[in-house]
Amino acid sequence: MQNKDLTIDQIRQNDLEKWRDMEKSAIELLKIVGELRFDQNVELILFRRSIYDSRPSEVLNDHRFATNYVKQPISVDTSLQLAHGIAGMNLAPSRIDIGKLATQWLTTKENYANLNEFLTDKIGDFVGEDKKVITPRDVILYGFGRIGRLAARRIIETTGRGEQLRLKAVVIRAKMRDDRKGEMLKRASLLRKDSVHDKFRGTVKVDAESEELVINGNRVKMIFADHPTDIDYTVYGIKDALLIDNTGVWRDKESLGQHLRPGVKQVLFTAPGKGIPNIVHGVNQKILNFKEDTVFCAASCTTNAIAPVLKVIEDNLGIDRGHIESIHAYTSAQNLLDNFHKKPRRGRAAGINMVITSTGAASAIGKVIPSLEGKLTGSAIRVPIPNGSLAILNLTIKKTTNVEDLNEMINNASLHGDLVEQIKYSTSKDFVSSDVVGTGHASIFDSPSTQVSADGKNITIYVWYDNEYGYTCQVLRLAKYSAQVRRLRYY
Repeated sequence: MQNKDLTIDQIRQNDLEKWRDMEKSAIELLKIVGELRFDQNVELILFRRSIYDSRPSEVLNDHRFATNYVKQPISVDTSLQLAHGIAGMNLAPSRIDIGKLATQWLTTKENYANLNEFLTDKIGDFVGEDKKVITPRDVILYGFGRIGRLAARRIIETTGRGEQLRLKAVVIRAKMRDDRKGEMLKRASLLRKDSVHDKFRGTVKVDAESEELVINGNRVKMIFADHPTDIDYTVYGIKDALLIDNTGVWRDKESLGQHLRPGVKQVLFTAPGKGIPNIVHGVNQKILNFKEDTVFCAASCTTNAIAPVLKVIEDNLGIDRGHIESIHAYTSAQNLLDNFHKKPRRGRAAGINMVITSTGAASAIGKVIPSLEGKLTGSAIRVPIPNGSLAILNLTIKKTTNVEDLNEMINNASLHGDLVEQIKYSTSKDFVSSDVVGTGHASIFDSPSTQVSADGKNITIYVWYDNEYGYTCQVLRLAKYSAQVRRLRYY
């Protein structure tokens, strides 16, 4: 029967039944994704979107958006077929993008006898007992503010079998010195519920007697200390740890080096640092010397947002000069109401003013991409929103281009190569700041906003970023790299 011969009710019923069948496939896919995660430490993602812990309808929606990336539909049944094949391969710990695999399978399957032969060709190198050993690293969070709590959430959410990063302790300066239990309850509440990032999808319990938070079964010691030199971490059974300082109190190599206490092997600072390597993961992490660089930093959220896109443009077109304007959410360093502040303008109420301020992101780019040293200027405007920022890049380039070629260049970088975790390509003409919240990429390239001058030498591009969660994801990518616990990847 042709569709035109069906009644409206029949069409509706058919569509509903199709949707139910797809949801059943999504549920089966989620089951396999969960089993792979816990049994083999293999994570399946779809064009860098996490699948684990999603609803079936969310999985289907992610498949629908695949057409924005690869210009062809990918069905959940194709992903399910691939997942079944991967589950039977006994892979080493890895992170595999089945969106990429599905695209390759749909376009090249005539070259293979069957799906198993295809998977062996693409990820067969991931099989082998010699590739399955990852020595997990202990992690200490020094500070438990915006970045610290998001880092705790992210580490716990991705613990799996615990073969990568294991959160062992959080260090805080006591605010309620006579009531540690009360302080732990308040800290736990802030971890559970966040006004910007919503509820933590898990359980948080307080063990007041042992002074531990039990987060999804992970026991995390709460250490109360006023200074890094007050602590011997081996007392808490912590060894060779990576300490992530998210306080901003100590900023240079000497002061951050005070964290190198018994039990600590490396220190990662979550802001620009002085006299230490400034790293944007995906761009320049290879400059790290694992033996010598015991103190390093993850640069700033804005530097992490602009560096990946600037690298693509510099490598392909060359940049002569430019200006970076950051439209940045307000931060806790500003005043809630008008009051004294040592920095210009920041004393005015953050929630009702746009505030022009400085940014070190433009100058910091030279440390991350040396060929751009001295070529960029920058400034920032803090605006009355709590999270979600935008960088406007106005660049004069060496080779001519046009809007279509420039957008395609960035889109290609978001799908292939070393920056697929960092760059997300957006085609939405209705994208606004709240849409970026919760995005794990460092940069969200707003393709409909791209502008190119008539002579093809001046370009203006817009890059969104979640200055809290997106930056935290970058910090943890660097943490895994420096701790040498990165799994095999197929993106």
